[in-house]
Amino acid sequence: MSVMVLSPPWLKVSKSESLSVAHCCFLVFNFASANFSCTMSESVDVSVKQEESSANRPADDNVAVLPEPVKHALDGMSDGEDDEELLDYKEKRGPGRPSTKKEIEEHDPQYLADQAKRFEFLLKKTELFSHFVSSGHSVRDGKVTVSPLKLKGVKSEKALPKVSSVGDHRHRKTEKEEDEELLMEERRKGGIFCFEQSPWYIKNGEMRDYQIRGLNWMISLFENGINGILADEMGLGKTLQTISLIGYMKHYRTHMSNPHLVICPKSTLRNWVNEFNRWCPSIRTVALIGTQDERRKLIDEVIIPGAWDVCVTSYEMAIREKSTFKKFSWKYIIIDEAHRIKNEKSKLSEIVREFRSSNRLLLTGTPLQNNLHELWALLNFLLPDVFNSADDFDAWFNTNSCFGDNTLVERLHLVLKPFLLRRLKSEVEKALPPKKELKIYIGLSKVQREWYTKVLMKDIDVVNGAGKLEKARLLNILMQLRKCCNHPYLFDGVEPGPPYTTDQHLVDNCGKMVLLDKLLPKLQSQGSRVLIFSQMSRMLDILEDYALWKQYRYCRLDGSTPHDERQASIDAFNHPNSEKFLFMLTTRAGGLGINLATADVVILYDSDWNPQMDLQAMDRAHRIGQKKTVRVFRFITENTVEERIVERAEIKLRLDTVVIQQGRLADAQKSLGKGEMLTMIRHGADQVFAGKESAITDDDIDVILSRSEEKSEEMRKRLENLGENSLRNFTLDTNEGTSVYQFEGEDYRGKQRKQIGYWIEPPKRERKANYQVDAYFRDALRPHVEPKAPKAPKPPRQPPIHDFHFYPPRLMHLYEMEVYYYRKTIGYKAPKLSDMPPEEAEKKQKEEQRKIDEARPLNEQELAEKECLLTKGFSNWSRRDFQQFVKANEKYGRSDMANISKEVDGKTPEEVQNYSMTFWARVHELNDAERILAQIERGEMRIQKRQSVKRALDAKISKYKAPFHQLRVQYGTNKGKNYIEEEDRFLVCMLHQIGFDKENVYDELRQAVRVAPQFRFDWFIKSRTAMELQRRCNTLITLIEKEMDDAEEREKAGRGRGKSKGKQTKRKSEDNSSRGRGKRIRV
Repeated sequence: MSVMVLSPPWLKVSKSESLSVAHCCFLVFNFASANFSCTMSESVDVSVKQEESSANRPADDNVAVLPEPVKHALDGMSDGEDDEELLDYKEKRGPGRPSTKKEIEEHDPQYLADQAKRFEFLLKKTELFSHFVSSGHSVRDGKVTVSPLKLKGVKSEKALPKVSSVGDHRHRKTEKEEDEELLMEERRKGGIFCFEQSPWYIKNGEMRDYQIRGLNWMISLFENGINGILADEMGLGKTLQTISLIGYMKHYRTHMSNPHLVICPKSTLRNWVNEFNRWCPSIRTVALIGTQDERRKLIDEVIIPGAWDVCVTSYEMAIREKSTFKKFSWKYIIIDEAHRIKNEKSKLSEIVREFRSSNRLLLTGTPLQNNLHELWALLNFLLPDVFNSADDFDAWFNTNSCFGDNTLVERLHLVLKPFLLRRLKSEVEKALPPKKELKIYIGLSKVQREWYTKVLMKDIDVVNGAGKLEKARLLNILMQLRKCCNHPYLFDGVEPGPPYTTDQHLVDNCGKMVLLDKLLPKLQSQGSRVLIFSQMSRMLDILEDYALWKQYRYCRLDGSTPHDERQASIDAFNHPNSEKFLFMLTTRAGGLGINLATADVVILYDSDWNPQMDLQAMDRAHRIGQKKTVRVFRFITENTVEERIVERAEIKLRLDTVVIQQGRLADAQKSLGKGEMLTMIRHGADQVFAGKESAITDDDIDVILSRSEEKSEEMRKRLENLGENSLRNFTLDTNEGTSVYQFEGEDYRGKQRKQIGYWIEPPKRERKANYQVDAYFRDALRPHVEPKAPKAPKPPRQPPIHDFHFYPPRLMHLYEMEVYYYRKTIGYKAPKLSDMPPEEAEKKQKEEQRKIDEARPLNEQELAEKECLLTKGFSNWSRRDFQQFVKANEKYGRSDMANISKEVDGKTPEEVQNYSMTFWARVHELNDAERILAQIERGEMRIQKRQSVKRALDAKISKYKAPFHQLRVQYGTNKGKNYIEEEDRFLVCMLHQIGFDKENVYDELRQAVRVAPQFRFDWFIKSRTAMELQRRCNTLITLIEKEMDDAEEREKAGRGRGKSKGKQTKRKSEDNSSRGRGKRIRV
């Protein structure tokens, strides 16, 4: 009997080899043929006879010899079964069948059968990897070898006695074979390297038991040439386990001198360096971060010379400095928060695949966030030879094609078992108290309800199902509604002002702020420290204003925070004696890898679409080192889109538990469709339209928390009772049985609903709202502005002193002395300004710090002088009074004091006159003096322009007795083709009659044109809008002004010529008289 055996081109098998050896070689080495695309490189006739004794077989360099345990493990497979499957593959596919997936029919039964075979092959390969990890063998460079570390103190394979294979064709072992195998296993057990306690090179603490087990697992992966994913739940010390692995490589693998590369988020980069220095000081660490010049200097002076062991850098730096990283042959490439490369087509994913390395390790607390394809991207980075086809991998896990029996479902976990290690806090960290999450529901304020209604009314056709359902439009509506739920001041123009003040209106106009204002004092009195997460950095701006107003000490971190400031804020918050009460972070920027275990309360101001991001945010506090029970408060605006977003996130997490943990991965997640977005938008719209007043209650915070606990518990029970069908549909309808509305297989309730359609009755229209531009595009197109540095502290209980009060300059000097002395007493350090060159910023910082250090308190004489000076300013003038004064000067001009006095409320003409004299004498002392002067001068220019136009019109009209019939316009070359002279004459005369500077003059002019009898058949002039008439009148006014100016110049020129003629006549007469006198004299 002859059998054709497929052999890869790089594996040479002699014809004398038996079937089992060739079979084993194929299964062990052909990792790259998951899609069975290899060609038949050699046909070998294999005689199914009894194997020759391995001791008598001649040595052949081209024959791969397997270790005995691996041979025995592979011999356990059914004889010939897999070979027949492999040999029949191409024959069953047929010579004319297409070879690309796009050309294969989806429902081809032969293709589905081949797909099942490929899946079985993947399972066998992963089982083989698992065998190598457990038995201590290595798979490196395409060879099966024995790790020298594992066989320390054990004889080599060649020295071991060979035992003839004398078993029959059923592969039953003889007594000698079994004895030899048991002896070999006992010898190898003594040579397995593993840590039983914290390694000696780990300083300043001891590793926990599960962390030591994680280290041993990573060492076993290294010894067997397999890359892996350390996927422990967030907060279990993945950083420390990774550092211990690199320490093992440095101290136990001294002959391997290649450096290691750690790629992590920018927010955790400094923490990685600190952790290396803390836990394993013997490892030399360098951080590649900074400006282009700083990086270039670091590369030339530190990195290229190579006096370091580990380079830590961020994702962005890995992309920018890829040319530098490509120069090294790395031992380990470690990527923290590895879901950053879940898209294999992203720039970072493509670049890190170009780096040369012997081993790769991924760290992530959420190995599976959305779908199976993202998991494949991670496995492809680790083992590209095994997981080389995304299409095949997705097809293997597709429920429609691969899950015909439960056995296959259970075996799916075998694929990940060799490569992934995941432990949960609840399983391994018993000392860590479990976190408690509470959903707190709050209503909309009156302002929020108004703006929520405006957003819905703007797209009421979409809400009622009449408009076109475009996904981009629906997403825009959802975003606007979420902004309204967070705070109405996120819309431009809602906040009252100018002047913009930070006071109680910041709280009263937002339900969540009312809740926060009640909750924070209670938490502060309990000695808690709080993390506040939000999706929107502009929401953090509002929270920052609130914290300053309430005098809460805080830190802030978002995507635009510079690297140095990030670590400084984290260190300041985690300091043992820190006075910081709040830490405000954006969920995406501050939810990854940061250790803020000194806080015990987490407030999710708004929820992320991806529940995994919220879990990561919670775990900033709920991690190793936390002594208190972490409380999580999730703010939800009742009867709004936020309720549906949170419900969907809860269902998504529940679905992960029900489906993903069973192995059914491909269809576990459902993207947000148009119908679901429309349902979210409609949720609560009726209640919003029905009421106009605030829905915020005045209940005590304890009452609100108690009610929220009941509602959270109710939601938890509803989720537990959900069936898988409801989970997949993302609905909370627990009744999955038949309905009384179903008859003969048709749901008549749904049929009636389709006939009626969806309709939300909009509120009565009170006034027409004009939207100039959508708020979303203003936000999207707004240029990036660097965040302002936090304001320096000022002493409490200081009288309000503003520049428009015009106090004597000496008072400002005394006030400045008090401020600097107060900053000195609280230990304030002058910050380095980021909006100026480094040298100037450093000089400014030193000067400011010198003033603080040299500050002294005011003496009694200076205090008395200060009280006296406080009476010499305009302290009774508010900012509102000042702005009314400036606008009145702009409107009437600086000399019209009578009208200016009328515009300033609550001030007498004498007070306004005194203030005006001081204002114009000291206007340059104002902070924005140039802007105010320019504003007033623009107004005075408009006044002069109006007066000039009025004089020109008066002069033009006064030239004619009957201007409506006699007036002529000198067009020159600006006649135009649309308007006739009769129309222009009427426009000029009516503009003069109505009044050029009258409000709504052009609306009245338009009405006059429509009722004029001479234009009753002139459709062109009657159809002109007020704006078009204004443009035409401006043209005519320009022509009239030019005509009057030319006439005035001619008149001046005429007067000048008349004077010169008179002078000449007089001079001639004088000359004649003098000549006459001369003649007479001579006579």
